Amino acid sequence: MTTYVLVPGADGRAWFWHRLVPEVQARGHRAVAVELPQDDSAGLAEYADAVVRAVDEPRDGLVLVAQSLAGFTVPLVCERLAVDALVLVNAMVPVFGESAGQWWENTGQGAARSAKAVRDGRGPDPAFDVLVDFFHDVPPEVTERALAEEVGGPSPTLFAEPWPLRTWPEVPTRFLQGREDRFFPIEFQRRVVQERLGITVEETPGGHLSALSHPAELAELICRPPTAAADREDRGHPAS
Repeated sequence: MTTYVLVPGADGRAWFWHRLVPEVQARGHRAVAVELPQDDSAGLAEYADAVVRAVDEPRDGLVLVAQSLAGFTVPLVCERLAVDALVLVNAMVPVFGESAGQWWENTGQGAARSAKAVRDGRGPDPAFDVLVDFFHDVPPEVTERALAEEVGGPSPTLFAEPWPLRTWPEVPTRFLQGREDRFFPIEFQRRVVQERLGITVEETPGGHLSALSHPAELAELICRPPTAAADREDRGHPAS
């Protein structure tokens, strides 16, 4: 039995994974959804602490799954736990010395999002709208529940801290990207992931919140047995 530790993105709530957890369990595995700090002073170390605490005892077959902003956190956990694999979902891939606040301009996310909006007929540089950018393919009842509770959002401390690792962990890594993601368009992610990790993106159905919109399909991909092609193509590739 593999234990999948599910780390949410900017929302920070374990609830984000509530539709994926039973799908992972139905495939014979254990799923642990992490609740991240809602404290403005919490930085990368505190976020990593929350993930480590969620792993309540040593496990065989430990896989960390990172949504979006959690791409900055899960590699740090690999220094503290024996992790068998990383699965990044619509994630931000950092490089040494880069903060989460700098990532947007450094990668060209804004231009990529604008180009995607033009292709979709929404015009260039549309104002961010959580319903349009994030929840466009999420069932209405799930969207209503998600937005019913006010959430503090990610810590500004985390956005200001430089990412401390000089290289990506020596852990097999996969990258799953929603082909309908309006926030991190798939063409953009293909480029960033290849440049920074040297691996190929695996397409998934759905947008940025695919765990809410397509949980069964996402679970099937997350729980797929690792293959040589899914491992890092260059295990020594620096995250820089």
